Amino acid sequence: MCAFSYSFSSLGDRAQPPTVARLMALMLGNPKLLSLAAGFTDNCTLPVAAVQAAVDKLAAQPGEPLYLQYGTNQGRPGLRTLLAERLLDQEPGLKLQADLIRNNFFITNGSQQALYLAMQVLCDPGDIVLVDRPSYFVFLEILTGLGVQARSFPLDAAGRIDGPALRVLLAGMRARGESSRLKAVYFVSYFSNPSARSLDEAEKNAVAEALTSEGFMVPVLEDAAYRELYYETPHPARSVLSLPSWAAFPRLYLSTLTKPFASGLKVGYGTCTEPELLAKMMHVRGHHDFGTANFTQAILEQVLADGGLDKQLAVIRPAYLRKMEVLHAALSEGGLPELGWRWKVPGGGLYLWLEAPAGFDTGLDSAFCCECVEAGVLYVPGELCFGDNVPVNFVRLSFGVLGEKDLVEAGRRFVAVARRLA
Repeated sequence: MCAFSYSFSSLGDRAQPPTVARLMALMLGNPKLLSLAAGFTDNCTLPVAAVQAAVDKLAAQPGEPLYLQYGTNQGRPGLRTLLAERLLDQEPGLKLQADLIRNNFFITNGSQQALYLAMQVLCDPGDIVLVDRPSYFVFLEILTGLGVQARSFPLDAAGRIDGPALRVLLAGMRARGESSRLKAVYFVSYFSNPSARSLDEAEKNAVAEALTSEGFMVPVLEDAAYRELYYETPHPARSVLSLPSWAAFPRLYLSTLTKPFASGLKVGYGTCTEPELLAKMMHVRGHHDFGTANFTQAILEQVLADGGLDKQLAVIRPAYLRKMEVLHAALSEGGLPELGWRWKVPGGGLYLWLEAPAGFDTGLDSAFCCECVEAGVLYVPGELCFGDNVPVNFVRLSFGVLGEKDLVEAGRRFVAVARRLA
């Protein structure tokens, strides 16, 4: 009998197990391991009552239960309208583009799917995407899987995007004949994953001005997944949708209902200023699943209509502020700053971004990471969050899922390992 023989495509050859799946498996497979890694949301504040009320209302509707039928590729019109109006209210400068925003709104299986679709239709292997520094590590893994290279924005001494240095970087790309390979720009702009930092308008404008001056009019992807997850005050910067410096660029604005409402429902959304780009994304998306689950969308449409998202945000904003303060205090009072570790207290999001002393290795295969797992605490190594020139002394800690008592204990375990290896 002849042995069956096959080979993988270039995409299949590049495919590797996603790191987030490895971290989630570690967390879910070991109940004694306290996870400060995967960005799970808080179980105790999940909106069970709001979801149940929405399902009850749907079930009580007269006529055929179309919410249990297939939906459309671009998403339920009612949900798209509600989300578009929410964005227009959030950013008054968009009123002049209201029809463009509404007509090009779409729903995906979390914002992650939209990122993948965009990269699929924009990039070929060997192409380049500019990313923030640090950046969302799952997006960086998408690029790796597609054979696309990430290049980081240069930063100044204060950690802000350095416009003049970016112009030098772009000019160097052009001189090396790489102009045609730069296909997009990506950044997480509000209370970002992993650093919890928000970009101000000056930084966003600096990127647009550098691209314009060097002749790179490429699409920009603004990931606003955490925009509404501020603790007390929203970040005031406008998005690329309404900043004049970005008006000539193809713009893709993405967000999600997973973090501000319920991660298990897996619904993301976005809008695109280029109908052709959106159409290509939806064409490819049709080959994936031809639409996000219609029932899930119907639930969220009912929740939004009932004001449930704002009610949920009113619950989780102070809850996450408190949890952030608890973890921050556990690390500080445990003596981590005295060991040379540094971090900033964020104004929103789910993460603390820690910098260890220079030369201290926190990587996935480091002694520190292994000893943390042995001690019963898990984190995301910061090395995963850089597209190039990768440092090994950063750590992302997520305080979303653990309760306050467990956050204190996880912080204690983390500091104890840092002290042993200092």
